[in-house]
Amino acid sequence: MAERRVKVESEVGLHARPAALFVGAAAKAGGDVTVAKGDGSPVSAKSILAVMSLDVRHGDEIVINAESEELLDELAAIANAG
Repeated sequence: MAERRVKVESEVGLHARPAALFVGAAAKAGGDVTVAKGDGSPVSAKSILAVMSLDVRHGDEIVINAESEELLDELAAIANAG
């Protein structure tokens, strides 16, 4: 499983629409996809409630774990979209 640390550049963090896009991209992937805020406990990136519960804001660091680098690229791009 690949891991990537991403500093969230989106002005709204992973709230509402960006979180829905993030979860939608993760849900398309086979296998486990997790996200954690900083060094916190990872949650399923396929669950909108779990992702929203992290309360990820602009400037926070998240750690994404997924099966492929391509998926990590896509999820990082969503976290950094303006």
